[in-house]
Amino acid sequence: MLLVLLVCASPVIASYLTYFVIRPEGRTNYSALVLPTRSMPAELNLRTLEGESVAPKSLRGQWLMVVVGPASCEATCEQRFFLQRQLRQMVGREGERLDKVWLITDDAPVSAALRESLGGKVPVTVLRADGAAVARWLEPEAGHQLAEHLYIVDPMGEWMMRVPAKPEPARVKRDISRLLRASSFWDEPGRGP
Repeated sequence: MLLVLLVCASPVIASYLTYFVIRPEGRTNYSALVLPTRSMPAELNLRTLEGESVAPKSLRGQWLMVVVGPASCEATCEQRFFLQRQLRQMVGREGERLDKVWLITDDAPVSAALRESLGGKVPVTVLRADGAAVARWLEPEAGHQLAEHLYIVDPMGEWMMRVPAKPEPARVKRDISRLLRASSFWDEPGRGP
């Protein structure tokens, strides 16, 4: 009789043991969520390439895919721009809710060829920023540099997701699609074309 009782109760005992002791993780996102989120600081000292000051709050109201790095854009940097462009296209019509941003952390000039390549149908918003302030706001994965990641900032100006250093675009697209679907009621249509 005890054996029958034990057999009948074992699924219930196993479920409680699994839920309360083993704690299965229900994470489905590929990119790293930033908890708690970090607000875009005012001391970023944003300015255009021409030197005009830009208020950080002017970037709000739109999802941002942010690339960070020096003006001398090398292969990794170019890969981030390619990823930005591809992700915006991959999410289809929802891509209008995504802005591409490059925060330049030094005062070196940007080559004319690079400036032209960042133009296009949907240009990248290129801004110079205080490197130390950016480093206090955004944080790379352990063992990586700030410039190796793509950072996702929500329409409220909160950094909330970091894409891995060597990302799989299809998995990143899934994360972004979920974000856009979940937030469709509270952000605004894009500033860009």
